[in-house]
Amino acid sequence: MGKLIKDDDEKGRLHIETPLMGESLVSKEFLKTTESKEYFRMHPDINVLKIGGQSIMDRGAKAILPIVDELIKLKDDYVMLLMTGGGTRARHVYNIGVDLGMPTGVLSKLGDKVSWQNAEMLSVLLAKHGGVKIGHGDHLEQLTMFCRQGYLPITFGIPPYGFFEHPAEFGSIPPHRTDCGAFLLAENIGAKSLIYLKDETGLFESDPKKAGKKAKDLKFYDKISVDELIELDLDDLIIERPILKMLKQTKCLKQLQIIDALNKPELIKDALDGKHVGTIIHK
Repeated sequence: MGKLIKDDDEKGRLHIETPLMGESLVSKEFLKTTESKEYFRMHPDINVLKIGGQSIMDRGAKAILPIVDELIKLKDDYVMLLMTGGGTRARHVYNIGVDLGMPTGVLSKLGDKVSWQNAEMLSVLLAKHGGVKIGHGDHLEQLTMFCRQGYLPITFGIPPYGFFEHPAEFGSIPPHRTDCGAFLLAENIGAKSLIYLKDETGLFESDPKKAGKKAKDLKFYDKISVDELIELDLDDLIIERPILKMLKQTKCLKQLQIIDALNKPELIKDALDGKHVGTIIHK
């Protein structure tokens, strides 16, 4: 804790003496000294499950309801936070915005509404089983309390960048979408695990959907380090690209797993148990 000190001038202003006082917060050498030996984890028992928008939610009842049934069976034994993706409707509004020449920050504002709608639908489906939709505001500190009271918290995956979204490296589509939102939240609440529920086994060298009959010949990565993945510089990824750089810099989260929940909802339990059932990307 810093101590109070008083200026020698006639105004005698009070300051709090701390190691940060008078230091540049852009100095790389100084910033290294602010590293903590161990970071506080607000919700260390919570498993963050990101439910894909295009891969799951857009496919309707045949895709969503088996996953909902599985989550209902698991909710009393596992502490979970569900997060929803955007999907095709977000892509549609991005397309219109791009056609109109909208900047990246505006596209981010436009796309966040779809993820919110998916969270609303999921919370309605799970309402009688304790599903409750929460926002990004005052409720995140209360996640463990919700779970201990038998609720299943659900929120939308899009991070609240809005007009403050970073410029895109390529084109104008917002780089931080719902995969990034789930990642950032899992890291900052100190979550137990981060699991992406998709419609593919995991990470392939290119998109199996576009490969058609050649998909069976694609290389599959069941476990790979983030450094190796960055070095590969694949043209396409099953998760949003900024996650790779963020995973290199995490303080709590050491890995994430991508599973095929569309075709095998039972894999959700295995992943929650810490089993390797998809693609693991690790530090």
